[in-house]
Amino acid sequence: MVVEIRPITDADWPGLWPIIEVVTRAGETYTYPLDMTEAQARAMWMPPAPGGTLVAVEDGLVLGAAKIIPNQQGNGAHVANGSFMVAPAARGRGVARALGEAALAFARDAGFRSMQFNAVVETNTVAVGLWRKLGFEIVGTVPEAFDHPAHGLVGLHIMHRKL
Repeated sequence: MVVEIRPITDADWPGLWPIIEVVTRAGETYTYPLDMTEAQARAMWMPPAPGGTLVAVEDGLVLGAAKIIPNQQGNGAHVANGSFMVAPAARGRGVARALGEAALAFARDAGFRSMQFNAVVETNTVAVGLWRKLGFEIVGTVPEAFDHPAHGLVGLHIMHRKL
């Protein structure tokens, strides 16, 4: 696998939007509106500094992305928040791990002191396992906070790690 991880460009957006759309419409891993528009997604996934979006690209094809933003404003802005999506066809190839490692480095280089995920769906065991391997801990779970289309009401983990 020769996957390049780099900052997103405007030219990458047409390759990223279909990934965001399919993941969002599935309703299994994000608290986004199922009918989120492309304009709404672009506003969320193209954040200003100190945040940023990284893309995983192979042979010109966008395989996934990692968005890093401040988790809070003001006195909480030293904690990063991350969001990750990988194209269904690229899963199981190490793309998410590469994006995770790159996102941690990006956040550290941008001056963040830690990273927090606010809403990791507890039934998303692949993501939970990956984040644990990358040093994240579950610091809490909000019970029945996510209405999963197949599993019904399930918890949302809050995961954290220092940088």
